[in-house]
Amino acid sequence: MSGTLENHLDHHLLCIHDLHFSYGQVKVLENIDFCVEKGEYLGILGPNGSGKTTLLKLILGLLDPGEGRIELLGQSIKQFNQWKKIGFVPQKATQMDTKFPITVKEVVSLNSQSNTATLEALKQVDMEKYKDRLITELSGGQQQRVFIAKALAGRPELLILDEPTVGIDPTAQKDFYSLLTTLNKDLGITLIIVSHDTDVIVKEVSRIICIDKRMVCHVTPKEFISGNYIDKLYGEERKHIIHHHDHEHA
Repeated sequence: MSGTLENHLDHHLLCIHDLHFSYGQVKVLENIDFCVEKGEYLGILGPNGSGKTTLLKLILGLLDPGEGRIELLGQSIKQFNQWKKIGFVPQKATQMDTKFPITVKEVVSLNSQSNTATLEALKQVDMEKYKDRLITELSGGQQQRVFIAKALAGRPELLILDEPTVGIDPTAQKDFYSLLTTLNKDLGITLIIVSHDTDVIVKEVSRIICIDKRMVCHVTPKEFISGNYIDKLYGEERKHIIHHHDHEHA
């Protein structure tokens, strides 16, 4: 198994093999095992407390795995140092200190010393015309686009987003997901998104991973629906997550 994994590492941007993690005596993740191919658009789903955010922290090198391997761009995460190739938009990135006067362009340039790369990134998210505005003057959806531009300014191969639509109104959310599709399909950026928007994610991504401390599934959206993984993941919680599932009205 490990030999097979090694042989195929060069085909993947991310490979996780037999990953376990605990906070003290509390097991948070067990036997997590999957790979992400170049150009993939992966959704990670799971109930609260399932270990999703911990998994992202491990992928980003913010936590050390207890057991198992994480490979980024074919290299062990322990030796990996090309972090500009891994873009990250954290949860609640739009909640900024309103007393901090920083312009849109200045936010994006924090991740690039190149003025050209900064402006190109703003253009990619359709925010170039707002470059001289204060970030705090923008709507939540606009701010989130700026934070994606900040990640894009580093010219990443992989972009990871943690609950990126929290606090964004429904109309802006629709535009936001359209932007992600453009980044994935037109620019070829590999995406990993953690979200509670299960009904939206099923329509947007190319593959879905479900975790509840352990791997529940690694499937296509079609397989996710036919396998009834919504009930397996969320149980009674699902009525609050799935907004228009047939059984809601049964």
